[in-house]
Amino acid sequence: MIMGVTQEEVTCLAMNMYHEARNQGVAGQLAVTSVVMNRVADERYPDTICGVVHQGTGRKYACQFTYTCDGNAEIISEPKAFERVGKIAKVMAKGAERPLTKGATHYHTKSVNPRWASKFPRTATIGYHHFYKQPKRISSN
Repeated sequence: MIMGVTQEEVTCLAMNMYHEARNQGVAGQLAVTSVVMNRVADERYPDTICGVVHQGTGRKYACQFTYTCDGNAEIISEPKAFERVGKIAKVMAKGAERPLTKGATHYHTKSVNPRWASKFPRTATIGYHHFYKQPKRISSN
């Protein structure tokens, strides 16, 4: 356990970083991981790393992170890359600062344009991804 975070949670974070950003530099990996951690801290999302990473899994392409629901096996084919992201995951899971994305809760690759992207303010572009912060809902009477 790492300061209240289980090894399972660190592994979930490392798996997410591996499948979403292993081909990016450290800044891109930190940014993608920051989104997961920002969601853990946001009351609108599950309050655990694994809960955030696997939210929606089980419904084909209706999940938060495509690799968890695309029907493909989650295989680690590059062990050295997984080891590298695992080190970053440990630091991030401990509660490292996350200034790169300015509180982003969403991202997408530059090659796609999801519908929600026009409704959320973009906070950063890092590596292959654009980052966004989900607006707070304001209730109306």
